[in-house]
Amino acid sequence: MTYVVHGATGAQGSPLFRKLAAEGKQVAAAIRNPQNLGTGSAVAVDLMSVQSLVAAYLGAEGIFIHLPLGPESLRLQYARNIAEAVGLARPKRVVISTSGWALGDSEDKSALAELIRRVEATGVSTAIIAPRLYLENLLLPIVIEAVKTEGMLPYPLRADYPVSWCSHLDVADVAAALLTNHAISGIVEIGQLPAVTGDELAKAFANHFGRDVSYASLTPKEFGARLAVLFGEAVAAEVVAGYEAKALTKDSAIAVKISAQQLLGINPRTVEQWLVDIGT
Repeated sequence: MTYVVHGATGAQGSPLFRKLAAEGKQVAAAIRNPQNLGTGSAVAVDLMSVQSLVAAYLGAEGIFIHLPLGPESLRLQYARNIAEAVGLARPKRVVISTSGWALGDSEDKSALAELIRRVEATGVSTAIIAPRLYLENLLLPIVIEAVKTEGMLPYPLRADYPVSWCSHLDVADVAAALLTNHAISGIVEIGQLPAVTGDELAKAFANHFGRDVSYASLTPKEFGARLAVLFGEAVAAEVVAGYEAKALTKDSAIAVKISAQQLLGINPRTVEQWLVDIGT
C-alpha cells in the first residue's frame, strides 16, 4: 500500500519522500503538477478540491501532511478540505507536521489547530510532529555567508537563548517512523536535548569550518530588514513578529516526555552532523 507525501518537492516533504523510497516503500508525491516531481510516483491533488484529495488518499497506508504558507483564510479552507478527505477516504495513518508553528490552547482558531482537531475527530490514527526551529534557517544567505566570510553567525535570538534545533532530515526520520508505528499518537516534539544556545551554535559552526565563529545577536527588526531584501517586506514582517514573540520567552526547548528521543528512541542530528550530512 502507498504512503502519500504532501509537499514532496519542498523542504519538508522531499527528504521524507526520498527516505521512504530508499527504504523500498511505495510512496506517492501529492502535488498539484506531477510533472514537476522529476523521478518517482506522483498523484495530482488540489487542496481546494476534496474530491482530488479523496482520490489520493483512498487505500493509502499513511499520509504526511503540512499546510503550505499563504493567507490564513486559505489555509483554513485547505485544513477543512484535507480533514474531510481523510474522513471519507479513511487512510490507515495520518502524520501532521506543525512546521514550527506554535500549538495554542483548545480555543485556538488557527488553520493548523483546525486541521489537527478535524483530522483527530475522524478517528483515523493520527500523530503530530512538532519541531521548534529548523537548522535550515541558518542556510539563508544573510546567515551562512556571514559565517563563511566574516566569522559571524547573525541571528535574531539572544546568545544565551536555548533552542531545540532540528533539521528537515530529522523531520523525515521521525515522520517515517510514525507512519509505520501506529502505537504512538498525539504530539511528538523534535529537537535537540539539551537545547542549544547561540554561542554553542557558533562553536559548532567553528568546529565544522575550522575557523573562529562568533554569535551575533540581532534584534528581530535588524534581521527583518536583511530578510526583506530576499523575500520582501510582507514575509519579513511575519518573521519579525515571530521572533519578537520568542524574545518574550525564556527558551524554545522541547519537552523531554513527549520528545522523539523518549517516544521513538530517535535522536536528532547535532549541528555538526547536520552540516556534514547536507554537504556544507
